[in-house]
Amino acid sequence: MCGITGWVSFDRDLTAASSTVDAMTETMSCRGPDDRGTWADGPAALGHRRLAIIDLPGGRQPMTVETPAGTVALVYSGETYNYAELRRELAGRGHRFTTESDTEVVLRGYLEWGEALAERLNGMYAFAVWDARHDKLVMVRDRMGIKPFYCYETPDGVLFGSEPKAILANPLARRRVGLDGLRELFTMVKTPGHAVWDGMREVEPGTVVTVDRSGLRRHVYWELETRPHTDGREASIARVRELLEDIVRRQLVSDVPRCTLLSGGLDSSAMTALAARQLAEQGETVRSFAVDFVGQTDNFVADALRATPDTPYVHDVAEAAGTEHRDIVLDSHALADPGVRAHMIRARDIPVGFGDMDASLYLLFRAIREHSTVALSGESADEVFGGYLQFFDESARTADTFPWLVRLADHFGDDSGVLRRDLTAALDLPAYVKDGYATAVDGIRRLDGESDFEYRMREICHLHLTRFVRILLDRKDRASMAVGLEVRVPFCDHRLVEYVYNTPWALKSFDGREKSLLREATADVLPRSVYDRVKSPYPSTQDPKYALALQGHVKDLLATPGHPVFDLVDRERAARAAGREAPQITQASRSDLERTLDLALWLDLYRPELALS
Repeated sequence: MCGITGWVSFDRDLTAASSTVDAMTETMSCRGPDDRGTWADGPAALGHRRLAIIDLPGGRQPMTVETPAGTVALVYSGETYNYAELRRELAGRGHRFTTESDTEVVLRGYLEWGEALAERLNGMYAFAVWDARHDKLVMVRDRMGIKPFYCYETPDGVLFGSEPKAILANPLARRRVGLDGLRELFTMVKTPGHAVWDGMREVEPGTVVTVDRSGLRRHVYWELETRPHTDGREASIARVRELLEDIVRRQLVSDVPRCTLLSGGLDSSAMTALAARQLAEQGETVRSFAVDFVGQTDNFVADALRATPDTPYVHDVAEAAGTEHRDIVLDSHALADPGVRAHMIRARDIPVGFGDMDASLYLLFRAIREHSTVALSGESADEVFGGYLQFFDESARTADTFPWLVRLADHFGDDSGVLRRDLTAALDLPAYVKDGYATAVDGIRRLDGESDFEYRMREICHLHLTRFVRILLDRKDRASMAVGLEVRVPFCDHRLVEYVYNTPWALKSFDGREKSLLREATADVLPRSVYDRVKSPYPSTQDPKYALALQGHVKDLLATPGHPVFDLVDRERAARAAGREAPQITQASRSDLERTLDLALWLDLYRPELALS
């Protein structure tokens, strides 16, 4: 797991631009605290920050191979879980390896198969190959978009990086955000390819982007496809278990300490229990970590989102699976710390977050990094198996929009309400969402004979797997890599995603509950309490001192003459939220406070040029 960056300029010799490439590379020192490297030759320059996971001494980058026709150089971020099989195949084809790393397998795989290598990889990855044999750059991103990847076209080439900050460190990249960028910030629709910053684009998941002197070309090598599902209930349950066993076994491979993230929900509990069984066969004990808040379990109050606290279920799993467990207990002072908020803004490069849930995620990962370098997460099981409330809420299922927006509005209010009225009018967010939704559902293929209800549930599953999940994957990657922790997501294995996506909704929810297939496929390793537990989202603090601390920080902003945040935020609304008495601080007003602080810090840290008309 690493950070990659680079610059291709067909009209320049970039061997003289080392200081700029160094600056681009160093923006991602947190992603790769173990090593750094840069390489330049003629029109191409590559940079790499390394978090060493496999073959600690042998996986240094950029990695190059000299061929009779020219150099082929690679920078790579992520993990290829089938690298051992690919290595054997390549060795059989005559390739000779000098390291044990998956990086060299990817480089040799490119030499053998070219861009078609992407279709052979199982993993999470973003990598770039400079191929001097053909004077071209090849950029590849994993199928689900687990690893971030951005590019920025220039008049004579391209800039790229794992994160926008690497690209923005190059003087050619303009720190400008226009109305479309702000629309993306305030809608949670995750438009494919959109990067918020003007001129910047994501390399989309499942895509190969090639850049040469004739320009930039894009090829989709994987997308979610509709296929008939012929397995019955028992066969489907068995296949899900078979896939999970293989996926967890592959993703436990590491030369550094690993652990699991455990919330006491079905997803993380199943994954932890399977990992514990597999490691026990090798005489090892899995480590598990959970986040909690001071006094939360004893004083928990059920609400529309969360019926139960996590900790009792976490401890049930830890005891049943025999994990070496640790709770990371946070207080409101730490959650509201402006320094922690600033770390998350820097990590994500944009002011779009989940308030205290972002802060706690960052603090959890920071604490885990003291003990482990790799963590397995239950992220994405809700999207794959159908676990969110909006899958079962009739108003969300039938709404002519992204279903999660209905649920979020019910609980958090209008996220854009904090904006100035004139800016709200200029953005016209309802129209942006409407257009984005129409594009998102266009082209989802319907099976012959599929009922209206089953097709609608297919649409909802597709939207979650191609839009919503990417928001959460990006959040998890940025928060973890900000402290040099690699988080793996077993439920994003493309084989599992393809298989479960095409199971009909009647099979996904055959017992009338969420994630029926996953529950039954792992029933034998789950405590009964977890098997019976109703879905509960990632935890949020209920301590009123957190909101009071936010109010204090916003009051400081209100007292700062001419702060640019009030070019975006409605000052009167922010003042009302900051002045409420503790019992009157609703979830919506707390969100207003958090969004105001996020925007203020982003403006302070990045000094973006805002084009508001």
